[in-house]
Amino acid sequence: MKVSLFITCMADIMTSNVGKDTVEILERFGCEVDFPDTQTCCGQPAYNSGYLENTKATMKHMMKVFRESEYVVGPSGSCVAMLRGYEAIFRGDPEWEEEAKKLAAKTFELSQFLVDVLGIVDVGSTFKGKVTYHPSCHMTRILGVKAAPVQLLQNVEGVDFVELPHGEDCCGFGGTFAVKNSVISGQMVQEKADHVVETEAEYLVGGDMACLLNIGGRLSREGSYVKVVHLAEILNTVK
Repeated sequence: MKVSLFITCMADIMTSNVGKDTVEILERFGCEVDFPDTQTCCGQPAYNSGYLENTKATMKHMMKVFRESEYVVGPSGSCVAMLRGYEAIFRGDPEWEEEAKKLAAKTFELSQFLVDVLGIVDVGSTFKGKVTYHPSCHMTRILGVKAAPVQLLQNVEGVDFVELPHGEDCCGFGGTFAVKNSVISGQMVQEKADHVVETEAEYLVGGDMACLLNIGGRLSREGSYVKVVHLAEILNTVK
């Protein structure tokens, strides 16, 4: 099975280890992974800011980049949801509608791909520690991935999993929301950080690094020792 890695901006620029872990997990289960090096941002920040027509050039470029891919897998529910969203954006476009449909059908977030496509619920990893999980908004509400990451986490040997109170609440990041509504965003992430601390977990795990960095920043400023890690880092660890 051939898979193209959709690295995402956040993983590429700030958390390259997440991309590395994603590749190693996929290869562990027999996937042949390639990396189309002309890929760029999916266009989400500009699109969410209202610049639809300006963003379409980026979207068309990304459709060309992954045109020949069998599957496209990324370590971000938010960014994968954006690629899938091209289908609605280009609906009715005689040139790009079919391209957008094809990309949406073969694009998956990592845990979604492991569970729904490969049929894997236990990756055979070991990680010692008390863990809680933040279900990021775009991953759960837009992409619809809810059970897969939790199922994978709970099957990691050594993980002591604890539910995050009010886990469905937004962390306040929301991409440009955190910039445009910084005061509200600050209160939201404070609530999220308080709930994380309440669990007494050692690790906060999630499937979107932007959200995790936002929460991790607040936890750090509060003097918390909770470590923030991406799901791929847990699934690719023997500890």
